[in-house]
Amino acid sequence: MSVQTVILYVVIFIVALLLIALILIQPSKSGGMGAAFGGIGESVFGGKAGSHLTKSTVVLTAVFFVLALALAAVIGHTAGGEGDSVQQLLNEKSAASAPALPQENK
Repeated sequence: MSVQTVILYVVIFIVALLLIALILIQPSKSGGMGAAFGGIGESVFGGKAGSHLTKSTVVLTAVFFVLALALAAVIGHTAGGEGDSVQQLLNEKSAASAPALPQENK
């Protein structure tokens, strides 16, 4: 696994944790988890926190999807040259594990 791939995994993990926190802090129409924590979103971020939290959630979601696409491109690019060797190994394994067919004598 390359350094680039590891860095992308770590950044995606951090962004995912931030998204979880932002979504849980946001107040919903019926109270939800935001009310369960005593309205922590409004007390920490102010009365108009809903719009700021919503905007930051949208931005982090966009960043998450861009990073996921970048990670898919990096993994697909590095695995592109290995496709033939993987297929060859699969063929060898299936040939080795296949039972020998009885030969008919004519």
